[in-house]
Amino acid sequence: MFDEDNLVSHAGLVPVLELAEQAGLSRLLDEHVRFVCERVKSGAANPTGKLTAIIAGMAAGADSIDDLDVVRAGGMKQLFGGVYAAATLGIFLREFTHGHTRQLQAVLRKHLVALAAHTRVLAGIDQHCFLDIDSLLRPVYGHTKQGASFGHTKIAGKTVLRRGLSPLAVTMSTDTAAPVLAGVRLRAGRAGSAKGAASMVTEAINTAAAAGADPATILVRGDSAYCAGKVVAAVVKAGARFSFTIAGNPAVDAAIATIADQAYTPVRYPGAVLDPDTGKLISNAQVAETQYTAFADTRYRITGRLIVRRVLDAGTQDPLFPVWRYHPFFTTSNEPTTDADITHRGHAICETVWSDLIDGPWAHQPSGWFPANAAWCVLAAICHNLLRAAATLTATGRYAVARGATLRTHLINIPARLARPQRRPVLHLPTHWPRARAWLALWAAVFTT
Repeated sequence: MFDEDNLVSHAGLVPVLELAEQAGLSRLLDEHVRFVCERVKSGAANPTGKLTAIIAGMAAGADSIDDLDVVRAGGMKQLFGGVYAAATLGIFLREFTHGHTRQLQAVLRKHLVALAAHTRVLAGIDQHCFLDIDSLLRPVYGHTKQGASFGHTKIAGKTVLRRGLSPLAVTMSTDTAAPVLAGVRLRAGRAGSAKGAASMVTEAINTAAAAGADPATILVRGDSAYCAGKVVAAVVKAGARFSFTIAGNPAVDAAIATIADQAYTPVRYPGAVLDPDTGKLISNAQVAETQYTAFADTRYRITGRLIVRRVLDAGTQDPLFPVWRYHPFFTTSNEPTTDADITHRGHAICETVWSDLIDGPWAHQPSGWFPANAAWCVLAAICHNLLRAAATLTATGRYAVARGATLRTHLINIPARLARPQRRPVLHLPTHWPRARAWLALWAAVFTT
């Protein structure tokens, strides 16, 4: 029978939400998110409590508005104040406009800075910081989804048109810290990949600097869609470096043709080995570089390094006449050529964030109202950063790099019984819980330090 009022299904929300409050989440929401008019009477009342409830629901695994009811079951109302029905939260999300979403994005950036000050979520940011920008197309199937339109995506390596919405995000990581979200913006499905990228990069660099990074040690990475004059100019103006894949064109092809064959050196990728007879590196890839001036006929003209990675074409038959495929990228990095190539390829780390979000709150775009979906995306980013910060307090490196689904299963979705001996609330958790040590370390870090 479902009749127990003292059972808690998500005991891990207690330390996680306390960490959020210590990092000033409620204060930031009070300062930045304000509604001066409402489409539905009282629909936007108490925005801070409602936004916190949505973040809590996402941390517990909610991927739709209806799922937010998980924070109302059993003893959750006794543990937390401001617990709202899913319908109430849905009405609230539909009160959002583009301006309110921008306010929420400011909260995302400032809360990340505060989390970095309270935890090691951005450990090593004072030495080196990577900002990776990327977009994707999230398919939608309802004809009433506002903003949904046909955009280009790849399925099984083939470019196709698909109806959806296109989030643009900037992730922030270091040599030792897993990526977190420095910014996210929802766009129409037909939006170009680089639409809005320049301003997002600027905001992300400012956020990294506020978190303790030296702009000179920040490297902004992206694919060829972001190797555009405005984006590069924004990076240079902020004092950071960049590393962008560059699309082939006659000028790039001419620059590659000037590189002599003997200038190429093998790249030490993971798995590459030394030939025991010759002592040379056995690798399928080689790199070389040359100087290159991009956007030469525009006001964004800039000179940097064109680093070219070449690999043998799979169709090569005669080793005396190899056919090479060239993959160039344009950078102002000061690393050696082979190191710069490996660092640039690390841009793929942002795919792990996409995977986490799609396996969590981004599984659906829950509303037919575009600003509501845009707000949902930003709240999911705040939740992602919060879980990442909480994972660093578990005193184990395993959770510091674990997937969001693992964090929810191991640290959040833990059953407990709420008791009140001598009117003091006590949580009784399962005996012999396999992750008890990590959970207790998180609890102690939040409540006793």
